Amino acid sequence: MSDFFLRALIGGIGVALVAGPLGCFVVWRRMAFFGDSLAHGALLGVALGIAIGVEVNVAILIVCLALALFLTALERQKRLAVDTLLGIVAHGGLALGLVAASFVKGARLDVTAYLFGDVLAISLGDLAWIYAGGAVVLIVLAITWRPLLALAVHAELARAEGVQVRVARLVFMILIALTVAIAMKIVGVVLVTALLVIPAASARRLAPTPEIMAVLAALFGVLAVAGGLGGSLAWDTPSGPSIVVAALALFIATAGGAVLRQLWRERQLGRSPAVAP
Repeated sequence: MSDFFLRALIGGIGVALVAGPLGCFVVWRRMAFFGDSLAHGALLGVALGIAIGVEVNVAILIVCLALALFLTALERQKRLAVDTLLGIVAHGGLALGLVAASFVKGARLDVTAYLFGDVLAISLGDLAWIYAGGAVVLIVLAITWRPLLALAVHAELARAEGVQVRVARLVFMILIALTVAIAMKIVGVVLVTALLVIPAASARRLAPTPEIMAVLAALFGVLAVAGGLGGSLAWDTPSGPSIVVAALALFIATAGGAVLRQLWRERQLGRSPAVAP
C-alpha cells in the first residue's frame, strides 16, 4: 500500500469518525443546508489565507466560525426566512471565494481540489489537523450530548429541562464549522455536507437509540471512505465524489433492507403490504 493512499485512508477515517455522530444532529434538526452554506463560504477562507500568507486550514476555520456566528445571529431576525438567508450565504460565499481566488497572484491555487476534495494529497500536517480538530469536536460533543439531544427533540422541552438553548445552539454551530473546516480536504466544499448527512441518514433506519445511531453513522462513514478510496484507486475516479458515491450506495442498501424487512414482517403477520395512493 502506497504512502499517499495510506494517508488518505487515515485522514478519511478521521473525518468520518467525527462527521458521523455530528451528522446525526444535523439530520435530527434538519440543518443540512446550514452545513452546506458553511462549506460553500469556506472557499473564501482558502483565497484569503493564501492572499495574506496565513495557513489555509486556519483561514478556513476562521471563516467558518465567522459564518456560523453570523448565521446564528441572523436566525433571530424575521424579515427573511432562514432558508433564504442560507441560500444567500452559500452561493454568495462560494462566488466571493471564486472571485477572490482569481485575484491571488504568484501562488498556485487549485480551486478544483477545494471544490471536490484532494484526499490523495493529504500531508502529515493535514492528518494532525484532522485528528486534533476531530478530537476537540468529539470531546465537546460527548460533554454536550444530552443538551444537544434535548434541543434536537424540541427547543421548549430543552428549555424546560434547564438547557441554555441559545448556548447549545451556538456550540452546535461551532462544532459544524470545525467539522466543515477539517473535512474540506477530503471531499471539498461541494460535497462536504454529504459526509455529514448520508451516513447519518443510513444509520437512522437501523438504530433503536440515538447513541447507537451515532456509532452506526461513524461506521458507515468509515466504510464509505474505505470503499470510495478503493474504487477511486481501482477505476481512477475522483476520490471525493467516489467516497460520496460509496456512502450513497450504503444508503440505498439500508433503505432497500428496511423495505424488505417491513415486507417480511407484514407477510409474517398475514397482512398485505400497504399500497401508496
